[in-house]
Amino acid sequence: MTARDRSLAVLVAVLWGLNFLAVRVGLDHFPPFFLAALRYLVLAVPVVLFVPRPEVPVRWLLGYGLGFGVAQFGLLFLAIDQGMPSGLASVVVQASAPFTVLLGALLLRERVTGRQLAGIGIAVLGMAVIAVDRARTAPLLPLTLTVLAAVGWAVGNLASRQAKPRYPLRFALWMAVVPPVPLLALSAVKEGPATGWRALAESFGPDGWPGLVALVYIALLGSVVGSGIWTALLKRYPAGVVAPFSMLVPVVGIAGAWLALDETPTGWALAGAAAVVAGVLLGTGWLPAFLRRGTDPAAAPRTPEGSGGLPPGGQAAGSTGASQGTQRS
Repeated sequence: MTARDRSLAVLVAVLWGLNFLAVRVGLDHFPPFFLAALRYLVLAVPVVLFVPRPEVPVRWLLGYGLGFGVAQFGLLFLAIDQGMPSGLASVVVQASAPFTVLLGALLLRERVTGRQLAGIGIAVLGMAVIAVDRARTAPLLPLTLTVLAAVGWAVGNLASRQAKPRYPLRFALWMAVVPPVPLLALSAVKEGPATGWRALAESFGPDGWPGLVALVYIALLGSVVGSGIWTALLKRYPAGVVAPFSMLVPVVGIAGAWLALDETPTGWALAGAAAVVAGVLLGTGWLPAFLRRGTDPAAAPRTPEGSGGLPPGGQAAGSTGASQGTQRS
């Protein structure tokens, strides 16, 4: 990988890591389900007008949109709104990778290796450490919602895998058409039918600009720009070369929240976060495979054009994390 492309990969990780901070700012101005709906609504309109529809079965597009878009982001935004630290959320949601492996084994009869089981065990241990640490000082509901968001992401990953889109970015962008209606319905039921729209109107006032900036960041920089660069890198290099850069996302998320939001993690929380990241790396074979080959990864076979080659458990079209499912925050 060239120095320029390594810099682009790091840039994507920074964009996706800071996405969690933007979510926290946005939630100070919008209710969670409504903010999640706006995030996709901003993308859905131009996508329908200008992006050709992907040639995949509708059921898999719906499954991807409902799992990755509605379940993941609806629950993640709700969790952060309920008190989940945004930096810690950027770590816990990476559990989508081991959940993808488990659901693939249960639903698709995919083979699970011993290395994957070991990675899942380490990641689960890390989440248990985080849960015990948080239980001492805070309710567990926000953490539970974040874990469920990771499960939703994993469900979306399986739908994406079954869809086998020829053009992954086009598929990921069209996924944005699915979440707005169910998320707006959830917002109307839980937050009130007029609450979100009133917050949107107030955001155009003198004190509402941070919410609008956060929305633009989440929808455009975190989604379109980040996913576009990531997909371009995956067309030039094997997924195993690009994917490890996504593990910088929780590092950026925790560091950014620490500096900008004064979210100071405890030592136990950092230890649990490190275990989650290590478990994801081990379970997906990114670093172990690289060390076993002992060769220049750039010399490995390249991912075929249009096949996507995205590692399991990641993020696309502006999620809060790395694009691993097709597409993380």
